Amino acid sequence: MTLFSTLLGTQKLLPIIQADTAEQGVNIATAMYEAGINLVEVVLRTDSSLAALTAIKNELPQLHVGAGTITNEEILSKSLDAGADFIVTPAISQKLLGHLSTCPVPVLPGVSNTADILLALEHGFIEQKLFPASLSGGTKFLSAVSSVFKEVTFCPTGGINAENHNDFLALNNVFAVGGTWISKQQWIDNKQWQLITQACKDFQR
Repeated sequence: MTLFSTLLGTQKLLPIIQADTAEQGVNIATAMYEAGINLVEVVLRTDSSLAALTAIKNELPQLHVGAGTITNEEILSKSLDAGADFIVTPAISQKLLGHLSTCPVPVLPGVSNTADILLALEHGFIEQKLFPASLSGGTKFLSAVSSVFKEVTFCPTGGINAENHNDFLALNNVFAVGGTWISKQQWIDNKQWQLITQACKDFQR
């Protein structure tokens, strides 16, 4: 099983893209890439999400582009057909983990409690996404489970922002953080792509 962190490399940010059109997705991804970002997640929350994923890969072949919000085998299959370089889920189940365990690309399964962590670990996933992080105990929860699940590291998302991301990254069991604060909806609506680029640069300072 290839680890998600092998694609992420030294990047500590998992930028999340939610696009209403393929063109919009390409513009957001381009703004991030210009800040030195090498990997992005496209969440499948709009009708154009898969088209945006494919368009980004075509326009920016150097970029690792993953699919998020994977909840069943059908969406997983469509994401892989669209060219997803990795898979992210918001939650897990025995059935979903069965499909994820044979996935040909890296997977970051979503967990929200100790039972989820153990279940994902039993299926071989030592890298997991805590979601929604701010409502699932945040830094206190992650600190508390660090001694129980010593082999597991996390990429928390959900409620991560410019003010608290360093608190999460300071934890030994956190390898990256994810969020949308670096691509605010207002900036996207106003086509202020340079603000996205700057927000990504500010994170990496």
